Amino acid sequence: MNRTHKFYYGFFRKLVIVFLKVTFGYRYTLAKDLPENYLVISNHTTDFDPILAACSFPRPMYFVGSEHISRSKLAYAFLKTCFDPIMRPKGASAASTVIDIMRRMKQGGNVCLFAEGVRSWDGRSCPIDPSTAKMVKRMGCGLVTYRITGGYFASPMWSGTSIRRGYLHGGPVRVFTPEQLKAMSVDEIYDAIMTDTREDAYARQKTDPKPYRSKRPAEHLERLLFLCKRCGGRDTFSSSADTVTCSACGHAFRYNRFGMLEGTDFETPQAFSDWQKTRVEEDIANGVPYTAPEAALLTIDKHTETPLTRGPLSLTAEELRCGDFAVPMSEISSLAMFGQRNLVFTAGKTYYQLTPANSNCLKFLLYYEACRQAAGK
Repeated sequence: MNRTHKFYYGFFRKLVIVFLKVTFGYRYTLAKDLPENYLVISNHTTDFDPILAACSFPRPMYFVGSEHISRSKLAYAFLKTCFDPIMRPKGASAASTVIDIMRRMKQGGNVCLFAEGVRSWDGRSCPIDPSTAKMVKRMGCGLVTYRITGGYFASPMWSGTSIRRGYLHGGPVRVFTPEQLKAMSVDEIYDAIMTDTREDAYARQKTDPKPYRSKRPAEHLERLLFLCKRCGGRDTFSSSADTVTCSACGHAFRYNRFGMLEGTDFETPQAFSDWQKTRVEEDIANGVPYTAPEAALLTIDKHTETPLTRGPLSLTAEELRCGDFAVPMSEISSLAMFGQRNLVFTAGKTYYQLTPANSNCLKFLLYYEACRQAAGK
């Protein structure tokens, strides 16, 4: 790591510690007894996770971030100059990212990776690719597992930029030396990563309830919840303050300061989301398409966006169609979300971004994942 990156890391780390303590009430544990060269693998709970993790590590690190950041020229120019992040495209191959991580490590740098690649929508940690453990094994460096707790309630994925003040903590779980990792199998390394970084926000909240303060705690909850159990309406929810209401049948329920639901059939948004997933599977089996009245489709090449088409969006088990564009589901090798309103996917050698308008975006990702699971992929 060059002097410029070391300077900016140290300078901004001091500022963000103050910011996080004032804004979130964040508390952290310093990492100790670290090897000379190490990879940090953490769970992913908020957009603030890189600076949350940085608090525990006075020694500078590089961070792996989502490719879409690089499309904002001004923001990326600042990040590139100060921190030189490693870019990872969602919905596409991660091979180039792995190569970049290994190159930085061999040059003596330390790297922080949020191996899930995406934030959790329902409070449970997302899957981690087993190849992550193979990468750790090949590097020959140390490994620090890190866990952030309380992040899901402090800044829920579905809430956008909304911040809630309450319990939020980050700290290392275990430190593995290069010698320890050399003696471990790939499966043992993977099990260690999964054990140390896994988090279930609602399981923890039920055991040890903690309040989170916000004037608009339910705002944008319809980005997670898209199906009304009472009337079967889809995309009929809207939120205001602490209340979510179905426009089709008038059913209303509250999201309280502990992240629990009141006045509906489910105790938590997590339980509500689990029920929705079963309905998605039933819809696929019954040939029900998922649609949006309009969506914008563009291609991405070398961090440059090129508009392709606009029009009605339809997703079935056979194809994805937007306006005059259509691609068979069998040709979509990967599909993911960034933010709350954008889908990205790879078909052939082309990388696409799809943005539905006036419609829940998550339902399309769940539909795609359920189709892949049904196909055994």
